[in-house]
Amino acid sequence: MDVTLPPRHAPLVGDDVRVPVLGGGSRRYVDLDAAATSSASAAVTRAVTDFLPWYSSVHRGAGAKSRYSSARYEQARDTLLRFAGADPATHVALFPRNTTEALNQLAYRLRLAPDDVVLTTAVEHHANLLPWRRHAKLRVVDVDARGTFDVGDVVRALHQRPTPRVLAVTGASNVTGWLPDLLALTSAARALGVFVVVDAAQLAGHRPVDMTALGIDALALSGHKMYAPFGAGALIAPRSVLADGEPFLVGGGTVRAVSFDDVVWADTPDRDDAGSPNVVGAVALAAAAEELAESGWSGLLAHEEALTRALDAELATVPGLRRYGAVTGDRLPVAAFNLDGVPHGLLAARLAGEHGIGLRSGCFCAHPYMARLLSLTEAEVAQFHADVRVGDRHALPGAVRASANRATTPADVAALGEALRQIAATPEEARHYELDDHGDFVLRAPVLF
Repeated sequence: MDVTLPPRHAPLVGDDVRVPVLGGGSRRYVDLDAAATSSASAAVTRAVTDFLPWYSSVHRGAGAKSRYSSARYEQARDTLLRFAGADPATHVALFPRNTTEALNQLAYRLRLAPDDVVLTTAVEHHANLLPWRRHAKLRVVDVDARGTFDVGDVVRALHQRPTPRVLAVTGASNVTGWLPDLLALTSAARALGVFVVVDAAQLAGHRPVDMTALGIDALALSGHKMYAPFGAGALIAPRSVLADGEPFLVGGGTVRAVSFDDVVWADTPDRDDAGSPNVVGAVALAAAAEELAESGWSGLLAHEEALTRALDAELATVPGLRRYGAVTGDRLPVAAFNLDGVPHGLLAARLAGEHGIGLRSGCFCAHPYMARLLSLTEAEVAQFHADVRVGDRHALPGAVRASANRATTPADVAALGEALRQIAATPEEARHYELDDHGDFVLRAPVLF
């Protein structure tokens, strides 16, 4: 396609990996699964390598290495607060494993009552639905045929009685890349005194976030989606929320004193930092945040805007390809689609097996959203649930998702388009694949690494 892309951003580890393909030989791996997990940044890897000789216990040792590790851990908190535009006087950063754990932790610590209402949307990842449903009642703003909602829909839901305690909304859809108008949503919620939570798992590695300017009360993100795959995420929340009450996880580090009959909890953030923390993950996450901030957002935004246009152009040339979600407006370089007559799992398997292109198929941990994008009936959803209850995954609904990031090149985008056109033109090549016992399409004669 005749689409010009600016040079890609800083390199990632594994950019030059080659993988075996059907028919023999190998191809350079094309990673279009960034919405699931991003590769490690070279700068993050260097930061971890430099830190490892000093790695030691945090907050519990008198030795030099322990003091150094403790200092780096606390510096990481400050880095994440700056990265997210939070106020250090009112907010604190915690280091759960990922966004999912962060939202579970927050939902517990807000001490919601069973009859409290959490307002959320049909766009959400399961991580921004299930923790809230465990503790309170959900009020869900639905989506239109394009997979989007209007700010007015959220405003009307905010004004329904009872007034929600929490508005929990994604910063960017992990399925379609759609970006809700966060400022308009947060302004409407805060005008009613509603606590605003943003799931920034997809947003944080692609767009700058300013919690103070946007009026966000709490924010969750994952390192593994922003080039720091070392098992740490961040929950940035008001100190007042974490100052009192029992922590989500209890144990060593969360207390000042313990007896068999009494506990004196530690102050925040220690109260919510049970056990030996993932200091390496925190160092990696801080390094990723610093790299994103210091490299400047303008170049990355221009790169990703061009990638989005290129994806749109390539996919538009594929016969029988059906897109899901809005294809206009400001979006991340993410596209969800199906190819007529080709099961989504088979399409993903063929892209990998024949072309060395890695992406994901399924419902992307967003089943309610995908049900709407696929226009599933209530009966079809009920059958989907019935099938999985008995372990049958052979006919599950879903789509294929291509998702790019700063390391994606013009050649990667072109390779996807060419591969899809070849697959559309050669349905007979599906004979090389079969369904395994898990419902996944695999090569009948696996290629060897």
